[in-house]
Amino acid sequence: MKQGILQKLTETLAARKQASPDSSYVATLFSKGEDAILKKIGEEATEVILASKGGDKSQLVYETADLWFHCMVLLAQHDLSAEDVLQELARREGVSGIAEKHSRTEG
Repeated sequence: MKQGILQKLTETLAARKQASPDSSYVATLFSKGEDAILKKIGEEATEVILASKGGDKSQLVYETADLWFHCMVLLAQHDLSAEDVLQELARREGVSGIAEKHSRTEG
């Protein structure tokens, strides 16, 4: 596994938020705003579903990478990072999915 790739990507995305839209794809997404990013996430999620249904494992990995990437762009749009998601996953570790869902619906 490539250690540190999420951190490097987080740093790159943060830099792209300040970049000219002419300089990169990500800078263009940021300049178009949240709706453009959300649209890309929807497109990529659909491609993940189609790849899974198609049974091509390498295509599924490729499309999942695209989906994760665009989700990270969305996180960066909100000044969040993969680390925030990893912390949430760590918090849930060892907690049953049923109990975790129940805790979100109470109160």
